[in-house]
Amino acid sequence: MPEKRDYLRETIEHIDISKYNTVPLVEAMRRMAYSSRDLARAADIYDRMVQDTDCGIILCLAGSLISAGLKKVFADLVRLNMVDIIVSTGANIVDQDFFEALGYRHYLADDLVKTGVKDAELRELHIDRIYDTLIDEDELRICDDTTRQIADQLEPRPYSSREFIRAMGGYLHGQKKKPADSIVYESYKAGVPIFCPAFSDCSAGFGLVAHQAGRGDAPKVTLDSAKDFLELTQLKIKSRHTGLFMVGGGVPKNFAQDVVVSAEILGADVPMHQYAVQITVADVRDGALSSSTLHEASSWGKVDTVFEQMVYSEATLAVPLIAGYSFHRGHWQNRNRREFHRLLETGGAEG
Repeated sequence: MPEKRDYLRETIEHIDISKYNTVPLVEAMRRMAYSSRDLARAADIYDRMVQDTDCGIILCLAGSLISAGLKKVFADLVRLNMVDIIVSTGANIVDQDFFEALGYRHYLADDLVKTGVKDAELRELHIDRIYDTLIDEDELRICDDTTRQIADQLEPRPYSSREFIRAMGGYLHGQKKKPADSIVYESYKAGVPIFCPAFSDCSAGFGLVAHQAGRGDAPKVTLDSAKDFLELTQLKIKSRHTGLFMVGGGVPKNFAQDVVVSAEILGADVPMHQYAVQITVADVRDGALSSSTLHEASSWGKVDTVFEQMVYSEATLAVPLIAGYSFHRGHWQNRNRREFHRLLETGGAEG
């Protein structure tokens, strides 16, 4: 029987948008048709967000994006001040980004392995498969336990996911060797809040289960999803003008869109999200949230329709083109860092 090392040989390498000037390619796509022209318009809308110094940019991440090689793209968007808030699935932030920040990697699965015929063998070797990528389950358990250790060190009380993820960034900051290109760590340094509305659905959930079970009847760390919603609503009220760059759909998409309605419920007169781009492979015939169009969101009073664009494309194809276009246009150099986390920690986002 093969050994684990026979499968975990070739690592996923994260694409670096600074090395590839996509501006000429995207500009040429503007004069094409179908998805090419949609992507070119989406790139223009995202660059408009970056140029608009009054706009708070919300990046939404769903699906297995970090394991697929997009980690450096998103870390650079944070580092270069091209995003102000992140709303994500827990898997991207914890199981994949924080996991790699601890020194572990994702690996390429060959053409045979990605078909699934070796899944039973992978299970015996404690290897998990994400389509054509592989991850060491034993290393993932260490990631789970690290979140337990972080929870054990916190004051026992309810936390928003943003607060807990910031503690994760603090943990990384305290390590002798600082991680390179980690979204969690770069966001910690830049003051970019990260929200994971379904935070328990990832390695952090396993760690928190272990934490709470270990505390028994004693006070313990808990997650408050309503606090997540309130905090992001407060940031919408404070920023007012906002844009969405959504990769995938699901909970991150709906959570970020819903803050407009939430702000209205709190009595705040805020505009809809002024800009919106969504990259998705979901079809409207699915009847699922991931495929609901941005025009549909407009009927709910969430997204304006002047600068919105759906791009029906797989994320690893579209994200480097769109993000690379704005990066090489260079307008990010004129943006000031917002450090929204400070507003939440001081209560400055209320009102």
